[in-house]
Amino acid sequence: MIDQSYLLDRLLDLVKTPSPVGMTEQAVALVDGWLREMGYVPSYTRRGVLSVTVGDGAPRRALAVHLDTLGAMVTELKPNGRLALRNTGTWAARFAEGARVSIFCDGTTHRGTILPLKASGHRFNTEVDTQPADWDNLEIRVDAPLPDRAALVAAGFNVGDMVAIDAQPEVVDGYIVSRHLDDKAGCATLLSLLKAIAEGAIRPAVPFQAMFTIGEEIGIGGTHGFGPEVEELLAIDNAVTAPNQTSRDDAVTIAMRDRQGPFDARMTRQMLAICQRDGIPHERDTFRHYRSDSAAAVEAGWDIRVGLVCFSLDSSHGWERTHIASLTALAQLLAGYVQSDLDAPH
Repeated sequence: MIDQSYLLDRLLDLVKTPSPVGMTEQAVALVDGWLREMGYVPSYTRRGVLSVTVGDGAPRRALAVHLDTLGAMVTELKPNGRLALRNTGTWAARFAEGARVSIFCDGTTHRGTILPLKASGHRFNTEVDTQPADWDNLEIRVDAPLPDRAALVAAGFNVGDMVAIDAQPEVVDGYIVSRHLDDKAGCATLLSLLKAIAEGAIRPAVPFQAMFTIGEEIGIGGTHGFGPEVEELLAIDNAVTAPNQTSRDDAVTIAMRDRQGPFDARMTRQMLAICQRDGIPHERDTFRHYRSDSAAAVEAGWDIRVGLVCFSLDSSHGWERTHIASLTALAQLLAGYVQSDLDAPH
């Protein structure tokens, strides 16, 4: 029913396509093309959220993933010919050290590396190890002859230039290791569901919106774009695999609450019932330091029920890792969900 090869191919295509929050156009265009190839008709909000309506009639459900990823922005052209930067989205400076990046200027793109200010052990000895891991302690070394600030200006650099972090994906024995799996693994899973529907393998019981938001990492992804008859939103995002968490690599996770509070009991019971009925490996989990598009929708005042289902993710917002088994279990749950009525027994 779900094409695993398609899912993995779309995931690798997506993580290799830069889409730091604030500059998501390339990834949106890629998804737009795939949707049109499947016969869907994409639409956009003024802010640029992409969605398609699936089924006949006005959508009464929404399934939401986010295309934006963590990134950075140039904050200073430095006298040494390097670039100061600041994170966009919440992620730790320690995971930025050593990253290969693209810097998007007004008319050109440059390559570079994020380095700590004291990067050479031959010069700074043990100070390399003792300097704090902090965004103020990082700079971008551009791969071009740029000895000073004047050279940066002449080359077209400006404060506010967007910085995209290389994903560097690798697939090993079913594991997918990469930056930006949050939430491009969710996007690829939703695309694989839409492919199965387009091919007639799955028939939705209720018309729904498939939404690809573009500002989740800064808290505004799910704030708008829902049809007026949408009654419930199911967000699709990552589950933390870490100490004191129940999420695991071979299962889908049904989130019971995030830092905002409990999810809709009716929806979570329905997710659990589908997993039990269809034999889908699953876990329940709670997240203390995490929110998703569903929280943004509630905070924006939408009168809709909300839930969250997740793929496994180790080292979230760092060097991330998931497994194809978790993505497959997530896809199976989504298939069961869209084939269930709004008032399905639970």
